[in-house]
Amino acid sequence: MKRIAVFCGSSEGATSQYKEGATALGKELAKQGITLVYGGASVGLMGTVADAALENGGKVIGVIPQMLEDREISHQHLTEIHVVNTMHERKAKMADLADGFIALPGGPGTLEEFIEIFTWAQLGVHEKPCGLLNINDYYEPLISLFNHMADEQFLHEKYRKMALVDSTPQALIEQMHSYQPPSVKTY
Repeated sequence: MKRIAVFCGSSEGATSQYKEGATALGKELAKQGITLVYGGASVGLMGTVADAALENGGKVIGVIPQMLEDREISHQHLTEIHVVNTMHERKAKMADLADGFIALPGGPGTLEEFIEIFTWAQLGVHEKPCGLLNINDYYEPLISLFNHMADEQFLHEKYRKMALVDSTPQALIEQMHSYQPPSVKTY
């Protein structure tokens, strides 16, 4: 795995554990020689994970829509930056660049990005691993929802297991390296 896209908040969250987790992920990506692909901002957990990767010798590719670039929140020290027209183009470009995906804590945008890429995996659009870095049990409600969907037969068990979960970057990336995609559902 050469590149991992990270979806995360443009805020730091309510506890320092989120920032610490983003820093640990950035460091681990750099340590393993994995390029970070992310939303291109200098603020919140986005800025934290990028700074940590860069400070530890890693490569960082940002993808930012023009409207956010115009607000001067883009990171100025990235290895590479792509300025796109829309949020849709941002997600598509990040998906094209990445070999896998990790969601750090974040708000509705982070959740939307992760759910879309997870759905694409379920549909067979890609066979890349999708992970949740469950810092401070942040993603427990989503994991419970996936379990509920599976119990109610709206999510097949093999697809529920596609959401890789761990609380440490090293263990989550290890799961991603050994990920085997399930067969695609046919009707």
